[in-house]
Amino acid sequence: MMRFEGKTAIVTGAAGGIGAAIVRLLATEGAEVFAADVNEDALRHDARRVTNYACDVTSNDQVEAMVSRMVDSHGRLDLLFNNAGTGKMGDITETTDEDWERVFKVNITSIMYASRAAVPHMRRQGGGAIVNTGSVSGIGGDYGFGAYNASKGAVINYTRALAVDLGCDNIRVNAFCPGFIPRTGLTNGLEGLPVRDIFESMIPMRRGGTTEEMANVAAFLASDAASYVTGAILMADGGMTAHTGQPNLWAATRELMAGP
Repeated sequence: MMRFEGKTAIVTGAAGGIGAAIVRLLATEGAEVFAADVNEDALRHDARRVTNYACDVTSNDQVEAMVSRMVDSHGRLDLLFNNAGTGKMGDITETTDEDWERVFKVNITSIMYASRAAVPHMRRQGGGAIVNTGSVSGIGGDYGFGAYNASKGAVINYTRALAVDLGCDNIRVNAFCPGFIPRTGLTNGLEGLPVRDIFESMIPMRRGGTTEEMANVAAFLASDAASYVTGAILMADGGMTAHTGQPNLWAATRELMAGP
């Protein structure tokens, strides 16, 4: 498929994980892509249609310069993937002002910066699509992850607000919420630990997702196949949030009925 032939896109948090997978998919399907990340050394995309672009998304000036560079280079900006993210563990007494502000600047303020810079160009060209990376942690609480939970909750409702404001401009705004995705920046530390198995045992599909699966979800939301979809929050979590959290009473009941 060449769903994105003739389209231009910016992907933040593009050096690895989900962001890198989105870049690869977009370029494979015809888009001209700016792969943006604060870690310039880790930006190693070598596809013909990809431009590696160093950008600190917590700097409004750098974000505006990136959007201007894309439009100057390619004449338009069709797709914006706000994917940059970070987290910090600790309970409320261990959360410093700096930790809190850093998580919010990367996870939600950067979305405002990038969207604010992109929307005027999208309006002039008659439309566009913005896809934000949320999280299952934006719809429920996690132990010791309060700042991340709060920031991702903000991503979800800000996505809805943008969709309402920009619908009349033919600019669609959606978010997808990954569940447990192994081997990404936030989950690398779990490799080889028992908690990895615990995580997967709580997922109805009994496995973590892949970055390629997340890229497919993001690409769908940005594609013409989702032309009447805006303000959607799409869970991509193997069924994790479909579960009430209660133990498997059905399995226990069957075991009881089977007897000794």
